[in-house]
Amino acid sequence: MALKTETHWQTIGKRAHHGIAVSLSALRSRTSCGIGEFYDLIPLIDWCRQISFDCIQLLPLTDMGRDTSPYNSMSSCALDPIYLSLHTLPDANQAELAASFHELTHLPRVAIQEVKQKKLNWLYTYFLHTFSSIEKTEDYQRFIEGQAWLLPYALFKACKTQYGERCWQDWPESARQYDPSLIHTSQQTVNFYVYLQYLCYKQLKTVRDYATSQSVFLKGDLPILLSPDSVDVWENRSLFDLTLVAGAPPDYYNKLGQKWGFPLPNWEAMREEQFSWWKQRLKMAAQGFHLYRIDHVVGFFRIWGIPQNLPAKEGHFIPKNPRLWPAHGEHILEKILEASPLLPIAEDLGVIPKEVPLILKKLGICGTKVLRWQRDWEDGERYIPYHLYEPFSMTTVSTHDCDTLRGWWQFYPEEAKAFCLFKGWNYQSDLPPERILEILHDAHHTPSYFHINLLQEYLALFPNLVHSNPQEERINIPGEILPTNWTYRFKPFVEEIAQHASLAAHMRSFVE
Repeated sequence: MALKTETHWQTIGKRAHHGIAVSLSALRSRTSCGIGEFYDLIPLIDWCRQISFDCIQLLPLTDMGRDTSPYNSMSSCALDPIYLSLHTLPDANQAELAASFHELTHLPRVAIQEVKQKKLNWLYTYFLHTFSSIEKTEDYQRFIEGQAWLLPYALFKACKTQYGERCWQDWPESARQYDPSLIHTSQQTVNFYVYLQYLCYKQLKTVRDYATSQSVFLKGDLPILLSPDSVDVWENRSLFDLTLVAGAPPDYYNKLGQKWGFPLPNWEAMREEQFSWWKQRLKMAAQGFHLYRIDHVVGFFRIWGIPQNLPAKEGHFIPKNPRLWPAHGEHILEKILEASPLLPIAEDLGVIPKEVPLILKKLGICGTKVLRWQRDWEDGERYIPYHLYEPFSMTTVSTHDCDTLRGWWQFYPEEAKAFCLFKGWNYQSDLPPERILEILHDAHHTPSYFHINLLQEYLALFPNLVHSNPQEERINIPGEILPTNWTYRFKPFVEEIAQHASLAAHMRSFVE
């Protein structure tokens, strides 16, 4: 029987794909304005082409508002204007921009909010000077036509500005419900946010088209959850269950469980609307990416719902009946596959019902295998031999939510000792570059169709390319509110990475 994803695989190809995973914010080039930008991906695409890698995985690029987490978006469709490459905009003064953002670009970590405010101030001035010449163009009109999400998003942003960035639930009662007539009180501000989306999607599409020309695939990230203070919840309240918040039950790594605070999807309401919300998201994703990651795919099968005022451990799964989980998740995945030709790759980590990987395989959707966690937990916790990995999978050595290899080795010595036993190594407390090289080589030679690792894992092959403290190479610590979360920055500029001949030689060796 043909796979549900048969046509989705036609563009990508059922073969070994090798790639890097990056947080765009962590990149910086010599022309960046304080943060990684859309056009900073172009030299990275060229580098991937040079080393015979064909995939770049990105964290979500949607509007974070005043947050720093790309997984707490205030819109399911709108891109964050913080990623705009200012120096490429017509009539931009490149020398002036370089001087203005120099200090922010050279900080060891990304000052997200400071960069965003500075960029928005510059963009508003740019908007005042250029919008009148763009507004009537065919290209601009074509962009805004048929984008059902665009006006509500721009109006939401205008209201956020008007009401001091407060949550929509704290706005005057007349504004708490989406009403298109509100636009008349803030037309110029609405135009500004529509214009920013036009610029964002234009730049991202240019990058995607360039990646296509170089035979490199861009992999986006579509979280199934988003901020309660989002335009989606404000406009379409019936699509979300606001009586509970999402999280995770207690497990080995989080003894108290996790309470994320996201509203739960109202799957019944989404089903009644023919999954139009997902169709809209996937339509926009196709403008910037070739495939995408489904974050927390197990949430399609069952999701941990927690009453607003109770701790995470007091939650329960929805649906409550485990017998409903397989059919529930499979139905949603089938509808998403019908809605878009983009190939999904599932993040199915953590405590997963045994039916989930079986259904993913049945549909032809790759799951995720973190090499250090591939153990037979019910039979001596032995590491699973690589040749037993499922082809419909993505092998990786770490994720943005965990320590890098060096950090894992340092902070989890018992796990490192077990891995040494699996590899036939003598344990030593540090992880030298030659062993990182072998682990990365292993990760690129499993039967998986995809082999994608965080870029900093490769940079660690050369100690001068990474921070000496492995904690500084971690992107996020889930469940904790820390100033270091999501502010990670690669130590070298992207130009330095692309010109590093020894690094390139190692990278090419992984695909030979």
